[in-house]
Amino acid sequence: MSYVESNLMKGEEIIVTGKVHWWIFSRGAFCAFFGILLAIFSDANTPGTVIGWFMVFIGAIALLNAAIYTFTTELALTNKRIIAKFGLIRRRTIELTHKNVESLGVNQSIFGRLLNFGSIRIYGTGGSKAPIRRISAPLEFRMKANDIIEAEQR
Repeated sequence: MSYVESNLMKGEEIIVTGKVHWWIFSRGAFCAFFGILLAIFSDANTPGTVIGWFMVFIGAIALLNAAIYTFTTELALTNKRIIAKFGLIRRRTIELTHKNVESLGVNQSIFGRLLNFGSIRIYGTGGSKAPIRRISAPLEFRMKANDIIEAEQR
């Protein structure tokens, strides 16, 4: 059972969930791939082989880090609030009721626009800002969230 599902209030239902985009794995995959190529095509016991295997090691660490981030990040819009949870050992949560959400912003890089991922920033009352990074289809999430929040405020 996920964090969001285990912390729903009475009568609360999940409407939309946000997912971490696969692009988060690209840096580690590229590093490991080019490290393997360098290690394979270098002569044995040369600096190229050592650097290649070091790149594979760094790529594996980056892939593990991305996997942990992906599996420990949750984002959900319910009929009562927006909930986000990050972290494996150290947990950070954001829970804002709809009436406390002032606006939602989306930040996308060029690759983010091409591959449909970006960061969602939730602006709450009192000047609080909560960034949620590397989310797949952030514009769709923002549009659905704005529709639900606006409908509730009427």
